[in-house]
Amino acid sequence: MPRPKKCRRICALPRCSSFGPLEGERSEPVGMALEEYEAIRLIDLLGCTQEECARQMGVARSTVQQVYDQARRKLALALVEGRRLVISGGDYMLCAQAEECAGRDCARRDCGRRRCGCGSCNQRKNDAGGN
Repeated sequence: MPRPKKCRRICALPRCSSFGPLEGERSEPVGMALEEYEAIRLIDLLGCTQEECARQMGVARSTVQQVYDQARRKLALALVEGRRLVISGGDYMLCAQAEECAGRDCARRDCGRRRCGCGSCNQRKNDAGGN
């Protein structure tokens, strides 16, 4: 019997849940789960490592790698084939401080890197003895 799937923590829902080509859509849209969107946001936009992303999302690094690979494949499919990308669903839970950070850059000046501000982001710095 497989292990139950662990919910992934995300900091905020996307501002836009659908993206598509301006020049006529082709075939069915590509569906992206919210945890895949979060992995792209954390790794590509905010520059987190997969380990930091895993800590933030509350899952193993190998899980983040799998989620991130799926997300990149779906982005490539939407871009190359000119298909609409729809972000919805998945196994996730919204961060307890989602209203406070809303997926934006952390407002604290001592973060050192852009993070959402929900606490998990600064854990690596604290573990390493940073200021």
